Amino acid sequence: MGHLDHAAYGWLTPVLSYVMASIGAALGLRCTVRALAATGPSRRNWLLTAASAIGTGIWTMHFVAMLGFDVTGTEIHYNVPLTILSLLVAVLVVGAGVFAVGYGRQRGRSLVLGGLTTGLGVASMHYLGMAALRLHGHVSYKPVTVGLSVAIAVVAATAALWAALNIKSPLAVAGASLVMGAAVSSMHYTGMMAVRVAVTPSDAALPGATAMQFIFPLAVGLGSYLFITAAFVALSPTADERAASASAAARHVPHPVSTAR
Repeated sequence: MGHLDHAAYGWLTPVLSYVMASIGAALGLRCTVRALAATGPSRRNWLLTAASAIGTGIWTMHFVAMLGFDVTGTEIHYNVPLTILSLLVAVLVVGAGVFAVGYGRQRGRSLVLGGLTTGLGVASMHYLGMAALRLHGHVSYKPVTVGLSVAIAVVAATAALWAALNIKSPLAVAGASLVMGAAVSSMHYTGMMAVRVAVTPSDAALPGATAMQFIFPLAVGLGSYLFITAAFVALSPTADERAASASAAARHVPHPVSTAR
């Protein structure tokens, strides 16, 4: 068995991955809150933004953490198409969850369905990303620990969607996002505790790209997207602010002057 190091760069990757998960969660929750206060195309657009933010945040969290993953006795490369597919899976399944909550008429049922769908999707993203690993050896998993990681993902997703339905103030959303970031990080590292690698020493070149060639630039790009989108959401007026502005404008509209003689 090869020795596995989940934090080859010390606390840098665990802390940075937690930050990215929390930012994605905060942005997604704020967008979902905006969506629930909107109607028509505006609701759809906010939900799409929420799905992309949460999915991107979770994916970035996973692969930033993977930058610190090292196995003694072998290099690690990544299959590029599978890695991209894991990103698409993350966004699509999170989208299914937030749309179930955003348009569901029975909130309790929508919450359970959305949480289950999103949680299973997050777990699928994780293990699809792990399937993209290319190394000299064989990767296996502890079934019980895998099951625990999936359960954590479902509970975390359900809690996040519940927060989106019930928490409105920015301060409460920030607190919920920190909890969600911790839950997603816990799911990742629990899943990594299930990993076992039987190394087969070889001098053959590995297929795929190294983390620094592919994962790092993509994670930086997606992280930039999260920060730019966060700035956009922060600067966009809420429904209450738009209503207040419209009301103030209506009060200042001059009344027509009577021309009666």
